[in-house]
Amino acid sequence: MKFYGYNKCGTCRKAQKFLDAKKVKYQSIDITETPPPKSVLKKALKSRELKKLFNTSGVQYKELHIKDKLKSMTEAQALDLLAGNGRLVKRPVAVDGDRITVGFDENEYKQVWGKKK
Repeated sequence: MKFYGYNKCGTCRKAQKFLDAKKVKYQSIDITETPPPKSVLKKALKSRELKKLFNTSGVQYKELHIKDKLKSMTEAQALDLLAGNGRLVKRPVAVDGDRITVGFDENEYKQVWGKKK
């Protein structure tokens, strides 16, 4: 599993604590240095709306006025933006094959990562 997170992010630490408790092995990747590739973001988009991939409480989201720009952006433009700037991506992003989660919701983590595949 690849875990795109940020070590100063409390939500990411909670997610990692959950995975560690369930003994889920993962490769930790700093999302600010290496954002998830477009292919991963596209996969995440299958089960959620585009806005849910953005870190809407982040400084860059606000500074770049993404909320206003999102309305006129194509899906491809938005995915390019996310794949090029990890600070805009809602974190953490955990991906393993076809399974993917964005953000940390304990119930979702229990369903997706809590059971052995």
